[in-house]
Amino acid sequence: MARMFLNGQAMEGGPFHHHLRGAPLVARTRTAPGHRVFSIRDTCPGLLPDPGVGTAVEGEVYDVPEEVLRDHLLPAEPPELEFGIIRLQDGSSSFSMVLRRGELEKGVHKEITGFGGWRPYLKSLGREN
Repeated sequence: MARMFLNGQAMEGGPFHHHLRGAPLVARTRTAPGHRVFSIRDTCPGLLPDPGVGTAVEGEVYDVPEEVLRDHLLPAEPPELEFGIIRLQDGSSSFSMVLRRGELEKGVHKEITGFGGWRPYLKSLGREN
């Protein structure tokens, strides 16, 4: 099993949640302070660890079987994201999808850190998922 922090469309109730194939929810939590989040074409969030900021991002942690991660969840992720490791609010580490190196420099992704997470951002757009 792999502990995976999700902060976008694969969270409970989201349109990509089925990619988890029933993996159990471990916790609803936040990242540790030191994370920013960007909107990728308003279709998914891109998490960016940044020790220079004091913000945390909401999300969910799941225990995902390796074959589900490899065969279902990771292939569904957009090319702007890559597999990474982040720190959670309790100090533990977790796998997560993070903004791919070089993406921030392109200047095409809208920063949505001030919303605190993907769902509050979608709500500001009048969308639920």
